Amino acid sequence: MRQESTDVIVVAAGLGGLAAAISAAENGARVIAFEKSSTTGGAANMGMGPLGVGSRFQRSLMISITPGEAFRKHMHFTHWKADPRLVREYYFKSGSTIDWLEDMGVEFLAVSKVYPVPESQRAYATSEETWHVVKPLDGSTQFGPRMATAMIKTMTQRATDLGVDLILNTPVRSLITGDGAVVGVVAEDAQGEKIEARGKAVVLSTGGAGDNPAMIKEYTGYEWGKDFFSFRVPGMDGDGLKMAWAAGAAKTDIVQEMIYLIPDNLNPNNFIIGGAFGQPCLWVNSRAERFMNEDTLANLTFCGNAIAGQPGKFAFSIFDSALLKKYRQNGPDIASHVYPHDCWDHLNAAIDGALAEGYKHVFRADTLEELAEQMGLEPDALSRTVEEYNGYCDGGWDELFEKNHAYLQPISKPPFYACRYFPAAYGTLGGLRINYKAEVLDDDLNPIPGLYAAGLDACTIYGDSYPFILPGNTMGFTLNTGRIAGENAALLY
Repeated sequence: MRQESTDVIVVAAGLGGLAAAISAAENGARVIAFEKSSTTGGAANMGMGPLGVGSRFQRSLMISITPGEAFRKHMHFTHWKADPRLVREYYFKSGSTIDWLEDMGVEFLAVSKVYPVPESQRAYATSEETWHVVKPLDGSTQFGPRMATAMIKTMTQRATDLGVDLILNTPVRSLITGDGAVVGVVAEDAQGEKIEARGKAVVLSTGGAGDNPAMIKEYTGYEWGKDFFSFRVPGMDGDGLKMAWAAGAAKTDIVQEMIYLIPDNLNPNNFIIGGAFGQPCLWVNSRAERFMNEDTLANLTFCGNAIAGQPGKFAFSIFDSALLKKYRQNGPDIASHVYPHDCWDHLNAAIDGALAEGYKHVFRADTLEELAEQMGLEPDALSRTVEEYNGYCDGGWDELFEKNHAYLQPISKPPFYACRYFPAAYGTLGGLRINYKAEVLDDDLNPIPGLYAAGLDACTIYGDSYPFILPGNTMGFTLNTGRIAGENAALLY
């Protein structure tokens, strides 16, 4: 077994791990960071940018939200179930963390909201301008997935320049404890050789359990592939949680960072379909009943929560050829930062391709009765719902859910289209409890000496739902708790 000695050991070199490694090294610590994959960044490579409140860049755009305002908004959103010291530390550090990234060479394209909010919802659901979207490597100004890869590249170079020993393809298998403290790790390299690394502190940032269907089922109740279709980022299998629990860390509730998706969303045809149907048209459950105010679906978590409460945990989006023509000519009612802006131009071709591949979650028919049969709904029930809904559209007022009248558009002109959505998630949240120093706590809420955690493993600050009112939050929490963990871990050596 190979032996290593250092000051701070970082487990997983994703966004939180890189932030921890850099901040510890900047504070004079020797750092080893183990990463199980062949590259750094983890799930952050899929993302677009972190939250920041009070950054230089934000102020230059005359965006005035303050850390205190964000703190209060967050705590009210969670009904004060979140740890106020941790939440405050996070928001009050977040602006300087954006500045810290800029000083490394990270460039930002914009500070953005994540969705438009109807006037009737602004009092309690406004999406603030906190999302710092990273300028991508190709210099593009078009928003889309993987923009944050540029940030990861810069942070990886910064860690290397500071002398951080980045050891890739080497998962950590267990923590080493002694006298009630965490004093190191046992890792295994690509050739199967064990590495025993000892230090004064260990920082865990392994990204939760989003790639572990058994843990998802055990801790959240969802059955992946049946009533739940989340992103499964390879390697996020809950290993950090299990290691910390074995070392005496308290277990917290584990929740999903809830959104909604169609199955196999990353298939090129399905990606177009999933984007096209995510509009405030007519949504029904398996009983052909409306179940939500459709103008709320711009908040992915709210819509995911609503779908999760339906029979079978799925729902359908329905529109007709008149709406399809409108979306092609005028663009969507609710724009997306993720899906192509011209997906309606390619929808019929995408549906043809999906059906040819045997896809069972998209439907097209010349009559409502035929559409209902394809969807597995009772035709008379769907006809009654459509008739009632069209009456609301004709009258300009949704008597059931008071949907924004601008989105009241009848379903009447064939062909008719439908798509089935399920609850989904970017990943799991929580499992470990940390304090405002990012120290991992035991069952008595005392810090476990030498053990720190950051990111999704320790993201217990949302209550039961992701706060889209302060977008960029999970990446922001991961980044800032990593930085906090590294700074505090460096004080121990």
